[in-house]
Amino acid sequence: MTNSFKKVNGITGMKDILPDSSYQWNELEAILRAWTAQYGYLNIRTPILEQTRLFSRGIGEVTDIVEKEMYSFTDSLNGDQLTMRPEFTAGVVRSAIEHNLLYQRPQRLYTMGPVFRHERPQRGRYRQFHQISVEALGFSGPDIDAELIVMADRLWKQLGLSNIRLELNTLGQYDERKAHRSALIEYLEKNANVLDEDSKRRMYTNPLRVLDTKNPDLQDMADNAPVLFDFLGSESKDHFAEVCNRLEDAGISYSLNPRLVRGLDYYNLTVFEWVTDSLGAQGTVCGGGRYDDLFSLLGGKDSPAAGFAIGLERLLDLWTQSNTIKESSECHIYIIHQGEGAQRRAAVLAESLRDDGYRVVVHSGPTGFRAQFRRADSSGATIALIIGDEELAQSAVSIKWLRQTADDNSQQQLIPMGQLAEFLKSKGVAAWHMT
Repeated sequence: MTNSFKKVNGITGMKDILPDSSYQWNELEAILRAWTAQYGYLNIRTPILEQTRLFSRGIGEVTDIVEKEMYSFTDSLNGDQLTMRPEFTAGVVRSAIEHNLLYQRPQRLYTMGPVFRHERPQRGRYRQFHQISVEALGFSGPDIDAELIVMADRLWKQLGLSNIRLELNTLGQYDERKAHRSALIEYLEKNANVLDEDSKRRMYTNPLRVLDTKNPDLQDMADNAPVLFDFLGSESKDHFAEVCNRLEDAGISYSLNPRLVRGLDYYNLTVFEWVTDSLGAQGTVCGGGRYDDLFSLLGGKDSPAAGFAIGLERLLDLWTQSNTIKESSECHIYIIHQGEGAQRRAAVLAESLRDDGYRVVVHSGPTGFRAQFRRADSSGATIALIIGDEELAQSAVSIKWLRQTADDNSQQQLIPMGQLAEFLKSKGVAAWHMT
C-alpha cells in the first residue's frame, strides 16, 4: 500500500524537547521549584489562551508584543478574540482579580510553562519558549522589590552562574512619567530629523521606548534626552533609594541604567534586568519590576504588585555552558530474563521493587541474554537482575553490577528473592520516591 500522506514537520520556532535533553529541563525545573519554595512562593497555573483584550490592555497596545508578536485568532464557536499568552503576569493578575485572591492576605505566586510570540527565531528566542514568572501581589514596600532581586541572585549562585550582572532603574509614578513624557516628546520633535521610522511612529504613542532603541545612529540622541529621574518626586526617590540600600546590605552589585524601561507598559517605580554577555545579542536572562497600576488597569481594586520573569531556554543555555549536568538514567534496575516463566516472575518482582521506590525496567520480548545485557547497560541502570531457569528453580535472582560501586562487585551474585530488598539497601542502591 502506497502512503501518499506528506510528512508533517514541527512549526518553525517551536522545538521538540527530546529525551536526550529533557533530563536537563527536569533538573532545572526541580531546582526552580525548590528555590521558589525557599521564599514562600506558591504555584498558580493559568490557561494558555486568554482574551486578547487582556494583553492589549495590560501590556500596552503600542508595544512590540501586542503590535507584532501575539498569536491571536477569532474563536469560531462564539466570535471571541483570543490570544496565546505572550507572557504570564497579565494572566496571573486577571486570575487574582477574578478569584479575589488578595481578599485575606497578599500572595507570593509563581508559574512556569510555555509562552508564545511570533518573532524571528534565534539563539535563546523561539516562537514557543518557556518562562518562570514570580509575582508578589499585594506588597507595596521597597523591601519586596529588593527581595525579588536578592531572590534572583540566590538562583544564579545555586546554578553556579557568574557572568551575569544587574541593571537597575526607576520609572517613578504616573504623574511623574507624564511630565517627563511631555518633555521627551518636545525633545524628540526637535530631533525628528535624526529619528528612524520606528522611532517616529513611537514618538507620540510610547516615547519612552524610543530611548530603548537598538539603532546605533540614535545613541547620541538618546543619551542626551531628558532623564526621567529628574522628574521624580521625593516619595519615588526615597522608594528607589531604599531598594538600593537593601541591595547593598545583601552585597549585590548593580549599575544604574536610566534608559532601562522594559518592553511592557505596566511597570512603575523599580525596574531591573539581569543581563549576560554569554548569549550573544539576546543578553537579558531575567527582567521585572513593580507594576502597581496593573490591577486597576484590568478592572480590579488598586493593589501593589511586583515580579519578574526568567526565560528558561536562556537560563538552561547559561547553566550548561558552565556546568556538566549529570544525565539521568532510565532506571535503577534492569531485569533480564529467559523463558516465559522467568518473564512473568520478573514482572511480579518489578512491581515489588517499585513499591520500594525503585525505578525498574523489565526487558520486553524474547531477546537473548547478550542483547539484553547490552540494552541494560545502555539504560544507565546501576544493576541488572537476571532470572533464568536456575534462578527460577531456586526462587532467586542473579545480580550483575553495571556501574562501579564502593564494593567494586564484578562477579554475579545469587540472592534469594526474599532477601533482595535488604541486600539492595545494604549496598546503598538509592531508591527514588515520588513527591
